[in-house]
Amino acid sequence: MEPISQQPKKPSYTGVIVVTVIISFIISGLVGFAFSGLGNVLLAKLTKKESAYVPSQTLSVKEESQTIDAVKKIQPAVVSILVTQDLKKLYDQYQLPFEDPFFQDFFGTQGEQDNSQSQNESEKQTISGGSGFIISSDGLILTNSHVVSFDNVEYTVILNDGKKYSAKILATDSTNDIALVKIDASGLTTAELGDSQSLEIGQTVIAIGYALGEYPNTVTKGVISGLGRAITAGGSYEGSESLENVSQTDTAINPGNSGGPLANLAGQIIGINTAIDASGQLLGFAVPINSAKTDVESVKKEGKIIKPYIGVRYQPVTKELAKQNSLPYEYGALVARGQGKDELAVIPGSPADKAGIVENDIILEVNSEKIAEKNTLLKLIQKYKPGDEITFKVWHKGTAANVKVRLEEKK
Repeated sequence: MEPISQQPKKPSYTGVIVVTVIISFIISGLVGFAFSGLGNVLLAKLTKKESAYVPSQTLSVKEESQTIDAVKKIQPAVVSILVTQDLKKLYDQYQLPFEDPFFQDFFGTQGEQDNSQSQNESEKQTISGGSGFIISSDGLILTNSHVVSFDNVEYTVILNDGKKYSAKILATDSTNDIALVKIDASGLTTAELGDSQSLEIGQTVIAIGYALGEYPNTVTKGVISGLGRAITAGGSYEGSESLENVSQTDTAINPGNSGGPLANLAGQIIGINTAIDASGQLLGFAVPINSAKTDVESVKKEGKIIKPYIGVRYQPVTKELAKQNSLPYEYGALVARGQGKDELAVIPGSPADKAGIVENDIILEVNSEKIAEKNTLLKLIQKYKPGDEITFKVWHKGTAANVKVRLEEKK
């Protein structure tokens, strides 16, 4: 019997394939389920996120809220001051020929008929404008003395709400360029007076006024640029006045702002805008409000401003001035005439004149207090009252000696 040859059996893959297919199906299902679940989770999260989405809104943000609040506080108390004059009186005052073309252009007259009519009839013309601010509810207003320095004119105060009142000058203090005027009113909003002694260089300040005599309640903003300045202020048709201890600011101050408030961010008045230096840019000056407080109290108590008076013009002595003029001292007050021909160094008949003080003397001390940059002659004199006798140390023609001076009331 022949042996039976055995062929090796071919391996069977059916089971493996089936198993593989089954496993693949299971894995695919699991993966699909997993991804499907993840997708559902992501979809749910996205849907949830989208449902919480709020459309963008335009939000109104108030910038410089301190400035805005300060302006709102101050502005109701700020006034414009108009100066009007009868044209015929103005013509007579300046004695200008009616046929002069410049005169006609300036006053808006047209032809000989109008000029003749102007000579015979009254016609009011606004010749100047300034600013001020209300300090009592019954109509007491602070401004500059140079704003109300005109003769034969009428003054009109315009409130922030447009109401107009005829104004009366109560008192002026040319030494500090301060004036108080009164209108017949009641229940007015008043300005809060601050403390100019606390001012610091770099501090933000706000000016409000009748800019250029055309734009009432104009607001400008800047900083305090300097303190304790001494300046000589005056216009083309006015005499010059020396002002001491004024505050310098880069706040835009224009003609018409004179007499208006310079305020801090708390809405408190810390100065009265008084002058600009036209030779530079943003060089404005304000009289410290503390200088006005004494005048206000004097008017309320006495009905007028009472100031001690010695009757000299002077220039503060500095190292530079002493070197240029070979002066023996680098401090004090050099008695000197002003720029105008009538601005004498010593007023005839004044206390200084009676004490023998003359031009080119140097006043060194007042009652043993040395005159210095921040301790000026004016500041020292204002510590005393009319009638007080004080002692000056004066350098006169090479010799320093004590001189007695009896103060008088400034007229």
